[in-house]
Amino acid sequence: PDGCPDLCECSEPARTVKCVNRNLTVVPPDLPPYVRSLFITGNPLTHLPAGAFSAQRLPDLSALNLSGNHLQTVDADALALPALRQLDLSGNALISLSPQAFGEGGSPLEELALRGALRNHDVLLSLAALLQSGALHNLSRLELTDNGLVLLPAGIFTALPTLRQLDLSNNSLVGLQNVSFQGLGQLQSLNLSNNSLGMLWNTTLAQFRSLPTLRRIDLGHNTWVCDCAIEDLVAWLKESDQVEGKEALTCAYPDKMLGKALMKINGSDLNCSVPIDLPSQLQTSYVFLGIVLALIGAIFLLVLYLNRKGIKKWMHNIRDACRDHMEGYHYRYEINADPRLTNLGSNSDV
Repeated sequence: PDGCPDLCECSEPARTVKCVNRNLTVVPPDLPPYVRSLFITGNPLTHLPAGAFSAQRLPDLSALNLSGNHLQTVDADALALPALRQLDLSGNALISLSPQAFGEGGSPLEELALRGALRNHDVLLSLAALLQSGALHNLSRLELTDNGLVLLPAGIFTALPTLRQLDLSNNSLVGLQNVSFQGLGQLQSLNLSNNSLGMLWNTTLAQFRSLPTLRRIDLGHNTWVCDCAIEDLVAWLKESDQVEGKEALTCAYPDKMLGKALMKINGSDLNCSVPIDLPSQLQTSYVFLGIVLALIGAIFLLVLYLNRKGIKKWMHNIRDACRDHMEGYHYRYEINADPRLTNLGSNSDV
């Protein structure tokens, strides 16, 4: 019962089993119960069904590496292991990840690596649901690099109170406006390098300031837009000691600011002496429109006043014409109403 599967290499003293590049399509059912570290990598393994790893047979399995396979589907209870602390699913093209993959009662998992495994948006949403459920409340390290992420689901990190390291590098993140870091009270390291961040707004900067243990933030190799809106970010960089290598951060846009260090930007570089206040601009436009309309009305009244005699004569002429017209209608009515005049008008001999 403690033997080693045919296509694997086992070390009982090290309590390690390696099944690397062995064309496995299923998890070997006869893994030795002494195993603590299990490597199943580089195999055409596509599906992890429920009970793929027997919790009864593998009570001490704490480190599981499933990277570089062809995993697409992870079912509910597929990873329900009582001692699991480290899990690596990197390099798999996941299509379906069950929010109950670690079982109903939660998992002791502390480290989760998902490099290049979240290219499918539905899987990202499933991961967010999994994290928000509290099933991984013991997680201390989360790696989400190389996934092409543009935006993160809102509230994805709200149920990770013990998280210390969060790696979001090598993605395509354009903003963090919908991301809350408030629940990460023990966060120590945040890697946002090699993304497409052009701005960090005050709400995000305030969250960074409020995290007492956050001492390392990596913002390198982002596309910073150095216009008037970047003043708050620059001010925070100058006063904060949380950002590593902040002297190397440079502007990517506009062209006149290309390559300029963010730490050396001042107000004269941005030409922000006159703040852009859209409501005041609209108010000014309305006042100007009112003045123009009042001027047009005054000119119209002036023209009427200067031509008052001609207008009066014109109105009299219209009145006379209308009166003559009405008298004609009245005369015809009287003729039609008198039968004698009607008979007289219709008699051809008269």
